[in-house]
Amino acid sequence: MIFLSHAITNEQLTGFQQDLAKRPEAPVNERTVTKNGILASSYDWHAVSESTPVFSIDLDTGDVANQKQSGRCWMFAALNTMRHDMANRLGLKKFELSQAYTFFWDKFEKANYFYENVLKTADQPADSREVAWLMTTPQQDGGQWDMLCALIEKYGIVPQSAMPETYNSSKSNEINTALNKKLRQNAIELRQLVADHATDDDIDAARNQMLNDVYRMLVYSFGQPPLTFDFEYRDADKHFHRDTDLTPKQFYDQYVGWNLADYVSIINAPTADKPYNQTYTVDMLGNVVDGRAVKHLNVTMADFKKLAIAQLQAGESVWFGCDVGQSSDRQKGIMDLNIYGQDDLFATSFKMSKAQRLDYGESMMTHAMVLTGVDLVDGQPTKWKVENSWGPKVGEKGYFVMSDAWMDEYCYQIVVNKQFLPANLAQAQATEPTVLKPWDPMGALA
Repeated sequence: MIFLSHAITNEQLTGFQQDLAKRPEAPVNERTVTKNGILASSYDWHAVSESTPVFSIDLDTGDVANQKQSGRCWMFAALNTMRHDMANRLGLKKFELSQAYTFFWDKFEKANYFYENVLKTADQPADSREVAWLMTTPQQDGGQWDMLCALIEKYGIVPQSAMPETYNSSKSNEINTALNKKLRQNAIELRQLVADHATDDDIDAARNQMLNDVYRMLVYSFGQPPLTFDFEYRDADKHFHRDTDLTPKQFYDQYVGWNLADYVSIINAPTADKPYNQTYTVDMLGNVVDGRAVKHLNVTMADFKKLAIAQLQAGESVWFGCDVGQSSDRQKGIMDLNIYGQDDLFATSFKMSKAQRLDYGESMMTHAMVLTGVDLVDGQPTKWKVENSWGPKVGEKGYFVMSDAWMDEYCYQIVVNKQFLPANLAQAQATEPTVLKPWDPMGALA
């Protein structure tokens, strides 16, 4: 089919102007939006009144954390689920696991993972889609659940007292800019070595020097990760405890003790290319070379919610990923499809299905948080309690309310213990995954 070129004509513009002149609401809408902006002008307070922070299942998870000016939500959310369990067992107050420690090792491992992919694609031209995709963002703050598991399985974790926050962990733009510049320079060198038919030993030596440079940059930015440390705390009964000379892996095994292999990623991606009850992974997505791979089981939204509710009913919070910027009031902590009436404001429709948003780039997972409660009416969820990692000054002391309808449209991933999977889903989760393209929306990093 041949489509003719159609430039905008004066007749069209006249028609548009005449249509606007027929709308009695146009002048007041123009004044309102130009003065206040689109969101404030379309705000619907009814959604606020329907989002009271009261839930039939409500886990006590303490004070929220604050990722500040960094993209570590996935890391905060995962460590928070572990912190909840640990704090309950040990009677800890105001306790956090070190996000700077896992941040350090994530960036170090991502550099090596980047080199691995650069070498795998070194025979492709620089403008191939795969190479261009790699060079767009050599590394970033974001990640997925399986990537944190890979870090913990290799490096363990530590309490925040053993490796506290630094300027660069809380405000990561500077280290990201410097590190990505270095990684792109390294990519040029690695690709040239391959083009020059360098030996494996020469390439390994160059790669080792590159990692040495990255390690030094990270130590200067985040501090040296501890090899051993002492863990001291006072429990809820005021009893003092001290455990000395722990390694990070010993600390994880002794104080967290989760079998990470039991926790699996569940997604809801209703696109035609991803049939339900099948597993998927994403090419060139990960951080630890030869570590735990990203693996998703795609399920219906009904199964998605049942699994989340089952884990909450068992007293355990749930890591989840969503597109937090959609229909969301950050300050009040409300995620509701009706919070902004832009269709009414502009007298048009923005309607798309969840699958269409994924296929056409309108939505993907952008943020990870923790489900800590749900309100059930006649056994069905109406709203969800969400622990965020943006500090206590947003929402209800850092907690958000998410409508069940919002979950349907903008939640994409949860992590649950395999014990909650029914037999058919357990069997499906054990299958070998289909490999998706690197730019697939299910590879988005929270």
